[in-house]
Amino acid sequence: MLEEVECWLARRSWSAADRPLDRLLAARATAGEAGRGSVSVVLPALNEEATVGEIVATIRRELMEKVRLVDELVVIDSGSTDDTAKVAREAGARVVHRDAILPRIPAVPGKGEVLWRSLLVTGGDIVCFIDADLKDFSADFVSGIVGPLLTDPDVQFVKAMYDRPFGDTAGQGGRVTELVARPLLNLHWPQLAGFVQPLGGEYAVRRSLLERLPFPVGYGVELGLLVDALHTVGLDALAQVDVGVRKHRHQDGQALGRMAAAIYRTAQLRLSRGHLVRPALTQFERGANGFVPRTHAVDTEERSPMCEIEEYVSRRAA
Repeated sequence: MLEEVECWLARRSWSAADRPLDRLLAARATAGEAGRGSVSVVLPALNEEATVGEIVATIRRELMEKVRLVDELVVIDSGSTDDTAKVAREAGARVVHRDAILPRIPAVPGKGEVLWRSLLVTGGDIVCFIDADLKDFSADFVSGIVGPLLTDPDVQFVKAMYDRPFGDTAGQGGRVTELVARPLLNLHWPQLAGFVQPLGGEYAVRRSLLERLPFPVGYGVELGLLVDALHTVGLDALAQVDVGVRKHRHQDGQALGRMAAAIYRTAQLRLSRGHLVRPALTQFERGANGFVPRTHAVDTEERSPMCEIEEYVSRRAA
């Protein structure tokens, strides 16, 4: 590990317990006077009716009603066919459908697409993204990663770090992280080798940075944002906070393969700014007469930085 990264780990890695709520509320008041203290929490959601309600209810109860740390809580529905929107709304979130945001640009499927569009329907100086499939959710996931942005004006991007059990086995989650993302980062962006969960879906970022970054539309969004943030603001502006244990729904091996392909493509584009010869991934499923090939497109589209979108610029100027 680079000596620079070892120093960064000592300076920019914390625990959620390092910043109790009373300290955050005081820091938020000070940050608010400087115009950098409002907080928006965004949950991208696709068919998450089983978990989204409890996450929304916990954030509203602990961080909006008991204390005023979060200003707005928005669920962006990515085309759910279940009761995700209804459950989230009843739990206390504002729910916005992906297709209702920026209709001039037709939406494409993908998590990054939803996160990008969320900037148009939120107003916080700090935007906190939380995945909607978390189980046994704690408000520390939000307060922990928002905390450094409120207490340290030099910090601009904060990732959550945590243990990821796989079923009953500790520490075996995050298979795409260990097999794809971590090797890529260590080999090509060694300054980012200190991030425990580089692909984690829980992170908080200053809007002033987010609006300057391109967003891969699919699963590559977390890697893309992290790499581009490094190049935009430097390692010392990035941080991570330990929030404990993350439990969530695990995907099957083929879904992970498609995720890995999108992440590799995101890295490849940033390494060469070129194009894949064949942006597709063929996988195999056993059928009645043997193995059947299934070919899936790899996400190749990226959205421009939001500060280049006319509607966003007009909204921020109003």
